Amino acid sequence: MANKVTFGTNPIAWSNDDKRELGGATPLEVCLSEAALAGYSGIELGHKFPRQADVLRPILAEHGLSLISGWYSSELLLRSVADEKAALEAHLSLLADMGCKVVVWAETTNCIHGREDVALGARPVIAEGDWNRFCDGLSAMGEHVAARGLTLAYHHHMGTVIETEAEIDRMMAGTSDKVGLLLDTGHLTYAGGSPLAVAKRHASRIAHVHCKDVRAGVLAAAKAGDWSFLKAVTEGVFTVPGDGMVDYPPVMDVLKGAEYEGWLVVEAEQDPAKANPLEYARKGYQALVKYAKDAGLA
Repeated sequence: MANKVTFGTNPIAWSNDDKRELGGATPLEVCLSEAALAGYSGIELGHKFPRQADVLRPILAEHGLSLISGWYSSELLLRSVADEKAALEAHLSLLADMGCKVVVWAETTNCIHGREDVALGARPVIAEGDWNRFCDGLSAMGEHVAARGLTLAYHHHMGTVIETEAEIDRMMAGTSDKVGLLLDTGHLTYAGGSPLAVAKRHASRIAHVHCKDVRAGVLAAAKAGDWSFLKAVTEGVFTVPGDGMVDYPPVMDVLKGAEYEGWLVVEAEQDPAKANPLEYARKGYQALVKYAKDAGLA
């Protein structure tokens, strides 16, 4: 019997959250209508979305879309678990009210991915003495999120304290199974890691999957020049599945073996003036569905 994967997207292809002039004039209506037209069943939150469930629900329903999840910026390295719970509450309530199953979570203390003037080589790292407190806090938040019927899906991300394979492994080893992993094929490839190796090691805890591809030539230039994350994005380091260097079929096989039953989300931030959002949304959907079907996931 086929696993229950569902195909979704992220509005970042239409309107960028970190560099808002990219797609800044594109109405939310265009994003939603084109996401549905491309074939997707759901979409993640973006900065143009209303944050009240009673307002958002009919807007998405008009396009036949479900809300998948939304990004949350935690600061557990700076604040207490109690303060983190308070900071999370409005976002968690919205996701719960909208029937979401996961919270897309990233620790953003001192992060630089939204700063065009800072090279990725200057990104923050967790001090040796802070790892245990960080992991304990993350486990506590995982329990808190689980009590509301959702799973904390940790998003390793360029320009943040959890970026590399080694950092992912250490975080997963130090946290409880209430902390799930958001596997992002593009960010892991950019970080010099292997999506397949990480998927194999943490298969049982993968709670969410972001599917983006990487253009090898742009990545090489970004690494050589130590570009900022936003410069790399604007120059086209990311693209949709099937249009870059990521080898998706083996990753899909691991997900199948782990009986993954969640969302596969095309989340490929590009400059919409260079990469037509509908064209790339369709291209990514078609490639991802094929990969999933070939693996027996759909």
